Amino acid sequence: MNTIATRIADFLKQFPPFNNLSVEELTIVAMNIRVINLEKNKTLFQINDILHDSFYMVASGVINLSVISDSEETLLNKCVAGDVFGLRPFFAKNNYMMTAKAREECIVYAIPIATFRPFVAQNAEVLNFLLESFANNTSNPADKENRGKLLSDNVTFTSKPTEITYFQSLTYNKTPLKVTVNHIIKDVAQLMTDNLVDNAIISEHNFPIGIVTDTDMRTKIATGRFEITSTINKIMTSPVITVAENVSLAEAQLLLLKNNVSHLCVTVDGSDKSEIKGIITEHDLIVSQASNPGVFIKEVKRSQNASDLSRVRSKLSDLVQTSLAKNIPLTHITNIASEINLAIIKRSVELAILDLGSPPARFAWLSIGSQGRKEQLLLTDQDSILVFEDVAADKYRDVKNYFMKLAKKAVSTLEIVGYEPCQNGHISSNMLWCKSLTEWVKQYSNWMNTPGEKNNEISSVFFDYEIAFGEQKIEDAITDIIFVNTKKNKLFFDYLGNDALRKPPPLSFFKKFNVEETGVNKGKFDIKNRLILPLVDGARLFVLSHNIRGINNTHLRFKQLAIIDPKHSEIYLNCADAFQTLIKLQSSEGLKYDNSGQFINIEDLSKVDKENLKNTIAPLKELEELIKDSFQLTQFS
Repeated sequence: MNTIATRIADFLKQFPPFNNLSVEELTIVAMNIRVINLEKNKTLFQINDILHDSFYMVASGVINLSVISDSEETLLNKCVAGDVFGLRPFFAKNNYMMTAKAREECIVYAIPIATFRPFVAQNAEVLNFLLESFANNTSNPADKENRGKLLSDNVTFTSKPTEITYFQSLTYNKTPLKVTVNHIIKDVAQLMTDNLVDNAIISEHNFPIGIVTDTDMRTKIATGRFEITSTINKIMTSPVITVAENVSLAEAQLLLLKNNVSHLCVTVDGSDKSEIKGIITEHDLIVSQASNPGVFIKEVKRSQNASDLSRVRSKLSDLVQTSLAKNIPLTHITNIASEINLAIIKRSVELAILDLGSPPARFAWLSIGSQGRKEQLLLTDQDSILVFEDVAADKYRDVKNYFMKLAKKAVSTLEIVGYEPCQNGHISSNMLWCKSLTEWVKQYSNWMNTPGEKNNEISSVFFDYEIAFGEQKIEDAITDIIFVNTKKNKLFFDYLGNDALRKPPPLSFFKKFNVEETGVNKGKFDIKNRLILPLVDGARLFVLSHNIRGINNTHLRFKQLAIIDPKHSEIYLNCADAFQTLIKLQSSEGLKYDNSGQFINIEDLSKVDKENLKNTIAPLKELEELIKDSFQLTQFS
């Protein structure tokens, strides 16, 4: 191997997935790598380019990955030395959906897919890394749960629930038919018939050594090639293709295709030298497709009552839990969850209309708060407002009565599904939050122009909303009045800025986590109020001040702010990462204890989670300083 290839190999072996390759495999890869020198602002590939025959690794410099969102270029991530990106050719046929551009002078390694693909097929660790990391856009080096920083160009700001199927868990037969090599073929065929299965695993000490299927019976016995009185080892296929117990749908699909087989044997560690735990068939893959998010949406649309919707929401919780356990990028999980949650809300409103009859006026049901930001992974409370179009004065009472009845029915349905009404009363069934467009315009104008006055406290959740049902023009009218009132409105930003800084501090004077001192959560840490909400409030404050419309999600707000305010991009990107870390931790804790995940026991956290939690505090402090520097916080301080 020449000197350059040796240096490349030494560099590669420091990072996954290359650290799972043998010296010989690493040498082959290094010998075939093409070294690319990219000048500052030069593009390696861009949106809609035809896929390359290589994927890439940053050797030095920084590569920016960006997408187009709402006609704006949005920075998705930064790739530094050791980051792998441009993986789309491994998993898709259509063109690139992202642009890769040099932020500064860079050296990039182009790794031919034809050279690397055999090592993916031969090395379970490499395959696992690629599958788990496909579409991952983490850039937090402290996130040790991820196997590395593999950056895909598959991430887009789309609500299409497709990519998550790559990571779905499989349901399969966990009590497979097992026989020994000395079993007679005729007896095995009878056992397969009696057990209504199309396969039998030949085992020795409960380790798989072979498999027979219906196909073997047809092609080897029915054709007369072997006697039916022969022993089963004469027709078995060996060795068996094995997988680990937590195999995903994508892994199973790839392995079936790669090995041209119809069955996979599940074992404890994924090898044929460990105990048999089950069998996966092609039929199992088809059945598992029924659990994908697209099917969830169809189930929601067919639902006739709250019980039907509740069953779908329960499946969503399982999907979220599985996805988090498999380290699926949080952006994908939240996209999927928010779309299904939104569909459930929409169907609840539709069921109310079916019961009450057609609405007497056009209207919009807006989800506010966490669902309005597309951040609702858990079964948290429901927040909403209802806006109906202006009607003649003599019709107003009847129209409002109808929408109050509709709201109460929809809220009741959602409560049965598991979404408790907002404790603060921010709900459409509250007559304060069910009113005409003109009344809402006046409400927002009062909030924004006379903040802090008696009976006029702003609840910031009303500025995070998403239409779940109804007229888009009504939502647009609300958005228009908000941004009309932000112009030169120092008083409003003074109020919001102080409100953002008013949250209880996460750490004590002695740098210990501030835990609750009284009540049922005594001794626990309030991750929502002490860390998550300050980031939510800060992101909202800055997007309103920068007149950024149409982006409600906190993570995406920080990403967009990094583009339009490059001077402070580092702060925004760090906040985006911190927010994702916190939401993931809150969701994991909530799923573990079947609650909102708001209060966590610090002592029960793993060392990695504790470290990740601490790492989110520095970006929050930077954000607080930026708020103080950017706004004149005087009257409400």
